Amino acid sequence: MPAAKAGRQSIKNARRNGSVRTATRTSIAKALRSVESGNVETATTSVHEAIRSIDLAVRKGLMHRNAGARRKSRISIQLNKLQNT
Repeated sequence: MPAAKAGRQSIKNARRNGSVRTATRTSIAKALRSVESGNVETATTSVHEAIRSIDLAVRKGLMHRNAGARRKSRISIQLNKLQNT
């Protein structure tokens, strides 16, 4: 593949994937902050949103499926600790 076409494709892919990547990072950070705050209801909703966004990133190929599973597991563990206290 010529370098010029590869450059055009990388720009197009970065533009398309950037919003999903940003939304995923934001939702993960929001979930972690809400778990640390201690409010179970807001933490539950934000963790579910983060899991949905991680699944979307994995589907689009922005995140490896094992990395997505690991992040979902770690967030869920923190939520479970909060719910059991």
